[in-house]
Amino acid sequence: MNNVVTKMLLVLTVIGAVSGGILAGVFHVADPLIQANREKELKEAIFVVLPEAKDYKVMEKEVDKEKLAIYKGIDAEEKLVGIAFIADGGGFQGNIRIMVGLGIDYLKLKGIKILEQNETPGLGNRIKEPAFEGQFKGLEIKPKVEYIKYRKPEKPNQIQAITGATISSDAVVKNVNNAVSRVLKAFPQEEVLK
Repeated sequence: MNNVVTKMLLVLTVIGAVSGGILAGVFHVADPLIQANREKELKEAIFVVLPEAKDYKVMEKEVDKEKLAIYKGIDAEEKLVGIAFIADGGGFQGNIRIMVGLGIDYLKLKGIKILEQNETPGLGNRIKEPAFEGQFKGLEIKPKVEYIKYRKPEKPNQIQAITGATISSDAVVKNVNNAVSRVLKAFPQEEVLK
């Protein structure tokens, strides 16, 4: 009986070690590809939220022991057309990661692009639809972006929430507002325009 248990433990240990080695190998091969795809998606999103931009320059600062980056979009004549940055925060079912474009006047959004989300299929994940994202083009950021339910926006800083997905709509608005606030404090307009 003792011999059977020993053999079983030995077999399970070998299987566990081989499986762990295979998983580590797959991760070693796949991780650089995943990171490259994330970087490509990030670059594409910059040009979505800053459509006039032909190139961009990265500007970074450490804020509250965390690295904060903005992407200064420039046109073919090397003129600044706006800035882009990441808005990251909680949603209904997980993290929502958004690329946000802001005009050089620091008054209106140029647009948003949802990069990552795990919201409820058919409801909350509709935040990725062009109809929802499109509401943020030209939206005023002061006093702050707001959402309203069951009716059309009445003010230049309002968007219409997705029916049945108010929590996801609210999460996008909160994440955008929080990121805009952090960026405006960390990167004053006169500093960015240099």
